[in-house]
Formats: sequence, structure tokens, C-alpha cells
Amino acid sequence: MSLISKLTIQEINNRLDAISIIGDYTRLEKKSGRWWGRCPFHAGGQEKTPSFKVDPDLKTYHCFGCNKGGSVIGFVMEIENLTYPEALKNIAGKMGIEIIYEEGSGVEAEDNSVKDGLFELYARTTKTFQHFLNEKQEGQNALKYLSERGINREMIECFKLGFAPADREFLYKFLKQKNYSDDFLGKSGLFSSRYKTISLFSGRLIFPITDRQGRIVAFGGRALPGVLQNDGSEPPKYINSPETEIYKKGQTLFAIDIAKAEIRKTKKAVLAEGYVDIIALHQAGIKNAVAPLGTAFTDEQASWLRRQVDNITLVFDNDEAGQKAAYKAILTCRKNGLSCSLVNVFDVLKTEIVAIDEKIKDPADILQKFGAEILKKIINYAINDFEYLISLGTSNRKGNITRTAEFFFPYLDALDSEIERNDSISRLADTIRTERSALQKDYLLWKKGLTSRSAADKRDNAYSTHTVRRNAELVLLTVVAVNMELYGEFRAAIEIKEIDDRDAKELFIALEECYQYGESGMDFLLTRIKNEQLKNFIISNGDSLEFKGGGSSTTDPRRLMEDGINEIRRKKLRKRLDDIGRELRNYERKADGNINIDDLLAEKKDIDSQIQKIKGR
Repeated sequence: MSLISKLTIQEINNRLDAISIIGDYTRLEKKSGRWWGRCPFHAGGQEKTPSFKVDPDLKTYHCFGCNKGGSVIGFVMEIENLTYPEALKNIAGKMGIEIIYEEGSGVEAEDNSVKDGLFELYARTTKTFQHFLNEKQEGQNALKYLSERGINREMIECFKLGFAPADREFLYKFLKQKNYSDDFLGKSGLFSSRYKTISLFSGRLIFPITDRQGRIVAFGGRALPGVLQNDGSEPPKYINSPETEIYKKGQTLFAIDIAKAEIRKTKKAVLAEGYVDIIALHQAGIKNAVAPLGTAFTDEQASWLRRQVDNITLVFDNDEAGQKAAYKAILTCRKNGLSCSLVNVFDVLKTEIVAIDEKIKDPADILQKFGAEILKKIINYAINDFEYLISLGTSNRKGNITRTAEFFFPYLDALDSEIERNDSISRLADTIRTERSALQKDYLLWKKGLTSRSAADKRDNAYSTHTVRRNAELVLLTVVAVNMELYGEFRAAIEIKEIDDRDAKELFIALEECYQYGESGMDFLLTRIKNEQLKNFIISNGDSLEFKGGGSSTTDPRRLMEDGINEIRRKKLRKRLDDIGRELRNYERKADGNINIDDLLAEKKDIDSQIQKIKGR
């Protein structure tokens, strides 16, 4: 196992800035010579009075509410669910410290080399795409498109925009010349899962996506207007990188590394929908603008922002899809303790700033047609989310009181303040001209059909005493736990994201920690497991496990492990078959032009073959 050198650990501790590191997770303010914030460990970081103290001299933290405390490295381990070496690498990356390993410790650890290799690969590929955009004739149409949208050279450089060449095998050949292996490129997310030499991105404008440390982890690719596919059809407007070892789209935000300083400074954030919208907002001087990545605004994204800001301004497209996205984003904000306001760009322009007849949909349209100053000005015309929903709910439901009320109920349920909820009910009753008591009664009836958040919290708090149920995943992990010499083979075959059962996940994490620390033996393992029932399951079942399948059974540990791994793979493949079936049925019903039937059928055939191969083993 690779050991981080003591000199590296000492350098990390010497240079450690507690306020900077912990400030990435909760907003800290200096009061009476001490730094205070809302605790990110209890109450979802939403406590009203800050009880979380950070001491930059001792480099420690302590919460007077939940009594958690310790070192900064321990904080990162706890909040990111990392082992000690992983936390050191996380902090070193933020501070630009090179990790040096003890001589002779064998620097071949997969968890380190794969991730570091992917960061280097994406940085190299970004520079290649930048070269094509700025220096090659092939990239001139993409530059022309950016110019026509009003995007200037400074933003092109700031966001490291690029162009992927039309030759779909160029990137593979280029990277092979740089001595990348086929196996590594297959894990990169840059190539088709079926055709290993075919790039996902070709003939597209490229938007690099970074993590909070500014490392490029993925790409978004936009098709250029007027460019058709080989069959004459229009290509999908956007293609986005799949998730990889270094990229989880629900956990980061586009432009977060560029925007985070302004977000902390202003304690506000602007959330828009697309890459070009965000670039337009930054060009207009709105430096705290970020966007979700190919998905709806997530709880994880909102939770991180909640630790930095009190309010988010939403600037979503002015069409039906944009209204639906805004509605969902409002609920996500409110569920995570964030207040929010919204800008209706078309209405603001039409009534307050300029006389227009044409439809203006988003910030990029404003930059293109009216310039940066007008775009910057409209952010000052945001209205609060209640007023936005009142307008949207009444106009779309044509005065139907019941439908307007039901449209509003999820918003009421998402509010974390009873006072604010009661005030909203009163204001809504006045707006739709109904009795407050009647509206309150209907809301409570509606709510009975939902699982309340308090009930969910109780279930989460009861986790440590919940009943552990035997299943294939837990049997597999227990087999590995009582035969720990098999874990190296197991972790090379299965990733934790492939495990669904929460008890099996906890056991997986404990095994990984033992592996990272070079610990072997049941005592070390059990000390890393919190759930007493899970401990009892391992102890009581570890010597009597048997995997049954295909009419045969075995108690041989290695065969048990192999059979369990194959069962997880079969389950994953069957799930993908179900997804393909739904996509094919959707195509038959709607003739969805974004679905490539030939690719789906080829993938289905390949999966069927893989399942049969597993059965035959």
C-alpha cells in the first residue's frame, strides 16, 4: 500500500488554512476575534444561530450544538466521507502541494493513479480543443458562433472554450500517441462505451466543466447551428460527459471555481440554465453566476450553496420548460433552507428597460441583442419566489382556485419556517379570494398523502438500530469481510456505486478503510462499523454463508465472491435492458428523433450476450 511521506504530511499541516478549508463547506464570519458558522453536520447546516467555531491557530473546529469537533483533516474526513490518506490528498490538491510517497512503498495505488491520470488527461484534452478553436481553420465556425452570441475573447479564454474536431477518431489516435492505454481511455468518459476509438465529442463547441478546485473533470459539447448528421437529421443540441471517477454531475456546478470567490464575498448566487447563459452573465460583470449540469438543480448543489449564501436569484429561460425548471429549483432551494428570487427577463425588458416586440428567452439573448450593461441591469429587477409562483399559478390555471392552491402546496410544504408558511397561506388566500381556514384545511388534507420530512428525519436517525436484512449484496460483502485476503480482487471488480443496500455500502466503506490503512483482522473491521446489528450479522453469519444460484450451491469463499459479483453484474445489465426497452417504446409512441434505434438494438444484443456469458461461467 502506498504511504504518504511524513514530510508531505508535515507540509500540509504547516500550510493548512483552517478558515479556507472549512469555509468551503460553511460560511464563516469573524465575531469577537473568533470564527463562527452554521454547523454542516447537524440540522442540515440550517441552524438559526451559528454554534460552530473554528480556531485558525490551533487548526481545529468544534460545534456546541452537536458536540462534533477535531482537526481540520478530521473535518474533511467526516464531511467528505474520506479515509485519512484521501483527506490528505484532497487538502493537498486545494493547496497545490505535491504528494510524495515513502520510498519503497509502491506508488501504484489504483485510487490515486486513476484519478490523477484523469485530471491530467482532461487538462491535456482541453488544451487540444482550445488549439482547434483558436488556431485551426476547422474551429472558425465555432468562433463565429460565439462572436454572433456576443461572447468576447476574454470569456473564451476565461472559460477555456474549445472545439472538438469532426474526425471522431482523431482524439483516440492523438492520445494513443501520448502513450495512454486502451483500458485507461475506456474509463475516461471521452469515448463511446461500445466503439472504443470513437470520441463522444466531434464537430462541437466544447465547454470544460471544473470542480471547486478548478480541475477540469468533464465537458459539455454544443452542436453548431446548421451542421447536420450523416443521415441529414439534426444532432442533439448538447452532449455531456458521463459520470466518472472524478465527475458527479449532481455534486458540482458549471463555473463554480470562477464564481465561488464572488459568491462568498456577496453571500449571493445567481443560477441560470445553460453554459452560454453563464458566460453571458459573467461577461456582464455578474461574477457569482453558476448553472446545474445537464440535470435539475439538486439537493447536493443547493446544500453546498446554502453554506455560502442566504439567497439565490434564478434566471431561467422564459419558455414552458424554463418555467417548470424554475418551479423545481424553487422547491429545491426552500427544502434546503435557501430563500430565492427570480428574474423574468422578457417581462423586465418589455416593461422597465426597452421597448421590444420580439421574444427574448434567456441571458444569452439579452447579451447578443442589447449588450452587457442591459443584462447586468435586469438582475436588479428580481421578484421573490412567492410573487413569481402567484403570477405563474394564476395565469396558467385561468382562475381555477382549487388548481392554483394545489399548484402552491408543494411550495408551502418545502418552507422550513412555520411562521413563513402561515404567512404564505394568508397571502395566498387573499390572492385567490378564499377563506384562510379553507385553504389551511385543504393543505393539511393534501399533506396527509405525503411522507413528511420530519418522518423521514426520524427514519434517518433510527438508522443505527434499523433491522439488517439478508440480501445478495450483503452476503457478498460479508463473504469478503470474513475472507479479507480476497478484498483486493473484489475492489478491482466492483465499485461502491454499484451497491444499493445501505448496510452493504457501510461494510464496503469499512473494508476499504482497512485496506487503505493496511489493517487486517476482524477487530479492525468491526471498530469501523457503527451499526450494531450489522456487526452482529457479520459475526453470526460469517462462517455459514452459502450462495445459491442456477440450481447449484457452494461454500468456497472465492467461488462465493465470484458468484456474488456476477449476480450484481447481471442485475446492472438487466436494469439497462429495462431502460433500453423504455426508450424503444418511447420512440414508437413519439417518434423521438433523439433516439438512435440502431445503437439501442446493438447495445441490447451486446447486453444479452454478456448476460448469457455470465450464466455460462
